[in-house]
Amino acid sequence: MGKLTVQALNATTWDLFAGLAERHNGVWGGCWCVYFHPDCAEKRVSAEGNRALKERLVRDGLAHAALVVDGDEAVAWCQYGTPDELPEIQHRRDDEKALVDLPDWRITCFFVDRRYRRQGTSAIALQGALDLIAAAGGGVVESYPQDTAGKRTSASFLYNGTRSLFERAGFSYDRPKGKNHCVMLRTVAPA
Repeated sequence: MGKLTVQALNATTWDLFAGLAERHNGVWGGCWCVYFHPDCAEKRVSAEGNRALKERLVRDGLAHAALVVDGDEAVAWCQYGTPDELPEIQHRRDDEKALVDLPDWRITCFFVDRRYRRQGTSAIALQGALDLIAAAGGGVVESYPQDTAGKRTSASFLYNGTRSLFERAGFSYDRPKGKNHCVMLRTVAPA
């Protein structure tokens, strides 16, 4: 592992993101990390449709992520965005009934290249997302990690981090979410 840097996902870094996704079969079987974006005609029709949708959202400034880069290739990402950009969270109706205010930002998805797993790369991606959120004005950040508190686990996860990853990044437990997840919150000051 070389010196890792973090870059924002945007039109100029699209090829880095696409390279990572393509090396991993479009990630999660061709999702291209569009699951949490608003429903539309292109979404979940095919891996190619998901890729085209993600590229359009990125080029239009409607998709955000922190890309972890090693040399000339992305090796991880952490997706974040506003609730309007990422409305399709698990158990959304039940979750929003319990809310007084929506968060300013959501962190919904991580992916780490198989060569960089179990090396702290998720923590770098998460911190990169928090830094980019601070640069965009900060605010309340919400995420939905696997709730591993008090459980024996290999610390693996499907699409988001573990509770302990978020606790180490300064998040606080807020409430349970579904069977195996929880809501974690952190307020990020503007940069």
